[in-house]
This record gives sequence, C-alpha cells and structure tokens, in this order.
Amino acid sequence: MSTKDNEMKNEELKMEEIKEVKTDEVKTEEKKEVRKTRTTGRTKTKTSKEVKANDKKYSERKKNNNGGKGLKKEKTSKLKIIPLGGLEQIGMNITAFEYEDSIIVVDCGLSFPEDDMYGIDLVIPDVTYLKDNIDKVKGFFITHGHEDHIGAIPYVLKEVNVPISATKLTIGIIEHKLKEHNMLTKVKRKVVKYGQHINLGCFRVEFIKTNHSIQDAAALAIYSPAGIVVHTGDFKVDYTPVFGDAIDLQRFGEIGKKGVLALLCDSTNAERPGFTMSERTVGKTFDEIFADHKNTRIIIATFASNVDRVQQIINTAYKYGRKVVVEGRSMVNIIGIASELGYINIPENTLIDIEELKNYPDEKTVLITTGSQGESMAALSRMACGMHKKVTIKPNDTIVLSSNPIPGNEKAVSGIINELSMKGANVIFQDVHVSGHACQEEIKLIYSLVKPKYSVPVHGEYRHLLAQARVAEELGIPKDNIHILSSGDVLELDEESAEVTGKVHVGDIMVDGLGVGDVGNIVLRDRQHLAEDGIIIVVLTLEGGSGQLLAGPDIVSRGFVYVRGAESLMEEAKHLLDDKMQYCMDRGITDWGKIKNEIKDSLGDFVWKETKRRPMIMPIIMEV
Repeated sequence: MSTKDNEMKNEELKMEEIKEVKTDEVKTEEKKEVRKTRTTGRTKTKTSKEVKANDKKYSERKKNNNGGKGLKKEKTSKLKIIPLGGLEQIGMNITAFEYEDSIIVVDCGLSFPEDDMYGIDLVIPDVTYLKDNIDKVKGFFITHGHEDHIGAIPYVLKEVNVPISATKLTIGIIEHKLKEHNMLTKVKRKVVKYGQHINLGCFRVEFIKTNHSIQDAAALAIYSPAGIVVHTGDFKVDYTPVFGDAIDLQRFGEIGKKGVLALLCDSTNAERPGFTMSERTVGKTFDEIFADHKNTRIIIATFASNVDRVQQIINTAYKYGRKVVVEGRSMVNIIGIASELGYINIPENTLIDIEELKNYPDEKTVLITTGSQGESMAALSRMACGMHKKVTIKPNDTIVLSSNPIPGNEKAVSGIINELSMKGANVIFQDVHVSGHACQEEIKLIYSLVKPKYSVPVHGEYRHLLAQARVAEELGIPKDNIHILSSGDVLELDEESAEVTGKVHVGDIMVDGLGVGDVGNIVLRDRQHLAEDGIIIVVLTLEGGSGQLLAGPDIVSRGFVYVRGAESLMEEAKHLLDDKMQYCMDRGITDWGKIKNEIKDSLGDFVWKETKRRPMIMPIIMEV
C-alpha cells in the first residue's frame, strides 16, 4: 500500500472517531435535558411543563405505592369546603377551605338587617370555627370590594388576624375600612395581580380576571393536594367593559384542561335565561336621558361601588357641559379611592363640591348620589323627605334610579319613588341598569370551560342555588355530583367522592352602634315586643324593713295607648293594682320578685281582656 493510501485511511479513521464523539456528546446532552426537564422543569415549552406534571404525578404514585405512610395519607386526607355564610341569602359571603393543618378563607362580608331586626345596623358572620382553629388559618383571599364580601373584615380580623390578599382596588377599599377602625397598622395586606399565585400552607391560590359591577373583581383557582377548586366570585361575561380587560376566559379553559375537582359558581342570576348586557349599554341610555332633559337638573342614584357606572355618568355630563357633584358618604369615599388609584378618569373642572352647587344653574348640574335601594339614611332618602341640608327636590327635577332593588328592598324603593313623585320630580327607574351577575348562558360557558367533576352553587337564596343546580345537570354533571349546601355544612371531597360529613357552628352576629354581638335573639324579641304592643311601667315605693307601701302604684304607658284617650282604662288598671298590693300586704309578701310577678300576672290578664294586646309590663320598686 502506498504512502498516499495510508494517509487517506488514517484520515477516514479520524473522521469516524470524531463522529462517534459528537454522537456521544449529543446523547449525553439529550440525557441531561431529559433529567433537567424531569427534575427542575426550567424549560419554557409547554411540552416540558406537561412532562414535569406527569413526572410529578408519577413520583407521587411511586411514593405512595412504596411507602405505606404516603398511601394512607392519600386515602384519608380530603379537602373540606365549609361555607360560614352567604348561602340562603344574598350577603355575608365567607367560605373556608381546609386541608389537614391549613385553612384559607375566601371573602368576609356582611349582610344588612331584616325588617324585624329593630335598631340593628349590620349583621356579620359568626366565625367561631375559625377562632377555634386559629392555628390552622393562613389567610383571607378577597374576590372584590363589595360590602357583602368585605364588610365584616374589620370585625372578624379583631379576632382572626391573618394576612389579606386581594387586587389593587379591593385592597384600597379594605384599607379605608381598616383605617376607620384604627387597624391599618395591625393587619398584613398583599396586593395581588391577575395570574399571580400565592402559597399559604397546603394551598396555592391564583387570581383570575373577571368582570363585575366593580373594578378588579377576581375568580380564584385554589390548588390543593386533593385537586383544583375554582371559585368564580361575583362575575359576568362582559366583552366590552368600560374599564380594563374582558374576563380571562382563556385561563378558565387552561385550568379546565388540568382537571378541576369542583366549581363554586355565582348563582345570583341563575334563574334568568340568556346573557347579561354589557355595562356600556347603560352609557347609551344615559346619553339619551341627558339629551331629552337638557333644561332640568339631573340627579342619579346608583351603587357607590359601581365605579364604571359613575365613570359613564361623568363622561356623559362632560359631553353635555354639566358640572358633577358626588353626594353620600360611601359614594365620596369609593370615588376618592378609585380616582387616587387610577380606576376612574375625571375631566378637569368637571367635579365640584356640593357647596358650589348654588353657583350654577340647575340645567348645568348633575348629582350622583347614594340611596338607590331606599336606605333610610342615604342621601336620596333624605332629599325625598326634605331632610337634606344642601339639596331640595324641585318640581321637574329628573331623578334616575340606576339600579334594581335588591330582594327585600322593593318596598323601600317604591316608597322613595312615591315621595319624589309627590314633590313633582320626574323619576326614571326602568332600563337604566344592567346586572353585574352572570345569567344562565354565562354560567354554562364557565362550566363548559372549567369542566368540574363536582358542582357547588354559591351566592344566592335557595331558589338561586337550585336554578344553577338545574343548569349544571343540563350540562351533563351527574345529580349526585351537585351539592347544594347550607351555611355550616362540611363538604369533604376528593377524586373518589364528595359528601357532607358534618356541620360547624355558624350564625349571625348583630352590630348595633359600637356594640358587636351584645344584641341577641332575646333582645330582638324584646324590641319586637315593644314595637308591636308597647310598654307599661308600674312604679311603687316600699318602706325599708317593714315593706309597707308608701307611694304608688303609678302607671306610665309608652306605645300602648294614649293615656289621655284611655283615662277610664288606666283608672281601672290603677284600682286593680291597688287591690293587688293590698292583697300582698295582708299576706305579708315582701319579696320583690313575688310582688313583681303578682303585678305582671294581674295587670297582663286585665289588659288582654280589655284590649286583646300584650304590652311589656315592667314593675319598678323603690325602697326608702
């Protein structure tokens, strides 16, 4: 073989060696990439994420199969969903999620008193369960800034002080409440952005963009070892919101693909077919009202928290060259916070103080006020009954009620409309409101995207929850997988099963002025008794030691009968009590308790016989 041939052969051998080395390097790199994907998941491709998830599931299965302890944990540990309020009513929303030694709480709202709760200002949930398990409670997650979701926070956090996580505007409103209660420095708060995840205990919570009648509303994806739970909060699907982006339907779909254990969905409008109209449609209605009433003052009452609604009113007022006055304490507070945080844009020189109202002609002004629900102390109510210090209703005023009555408020709203109409005002209350809650088709859309195994309707009266249950069943969710809960029910669930296993203590705590919880059912019953039948006070004076009657018995009546119009009845009652006291003296009865009982029984029987009424009877004995 020639020297040239030898050189060519050696060159070929070198090339083969290089190829083998490169091949080995590639294989080594591929192995490293696989290991990297399986151990760290740092690669950003969707495939690697899927690999990571699959490998995690595999490792967990392997751990459970190899270690008896892990298998036992898998079988015994379930996620508990415990509504502490918000069911059977619209208001006082608060739900606890518990897994082993971790509890997180979604929302912390109040409700407003019923008609028979005389003197009560607010009703907040009883959180005894959270107090009893305070070591487990990791934090509160708030879906949005409405009172039925945040109103109880200052009261509850005095006893269960844990961090609060919410979006920017919601935190802003909460901070204002905490400042009023001198708690701002005592409570940890975290502003969360959409898509951000918060880890607390066994839970990881993601905030998802939704639409509602207040900005910065969010749904929550709650990741637990038992599975993913989606809580919609209050929502609607608005493709053309006034401010910000539309609901993030894509993210709902992505979470649905991961496999969702349960869906807790807003039920407020579950009885209504179709879709809820966009908030922008109200703006067109305002434009028409302003165009049709160019020569009158316009007063618009709406919810203080509906920042988008206020924005549209301001925009329309600016278009027609009107100055805007914001009236009502809650309205001023919310608009102030929203403006400071950049959630409302007010054109320069548009907003004026109520003191400046007299400097402008009526046709150049607009008042945005509270009181759309007929609340007795709200600004519109005070205007209607002539008690407002700055604003007097004039004939031909155009007054717009931009809201629908909340169930139970219909009578109060009707009363306000009548009062305003009698003063000559033109009251508009139809077609100037759209709901902030999803109707049936939007609920169906969320269910179709999320594809939950279990359905848990929330936020509504029983009929609303039942309506959503029917919707869920129509979509193919088995009836056994739909759970209509009551406040206090403990729903335990995992991939295998879901059932109500018990009940925890829940209830209403009434707030009366500065008193929290000091008014209970007995006090309310007394107040109801006083309201219905009035009170009779019997005053008498006994001599110390001997127990002899020195003065009285004298009768004082309040809310029972007008004394001057029932002199004969009062006189007969006085004679009856004289005879009863003589009876007690003759038999040596000096025990005050026995004397009071004799007075109550005899006078009560007499009054019932004569009037068929049972006023409260209160004997007062003085000793000298």
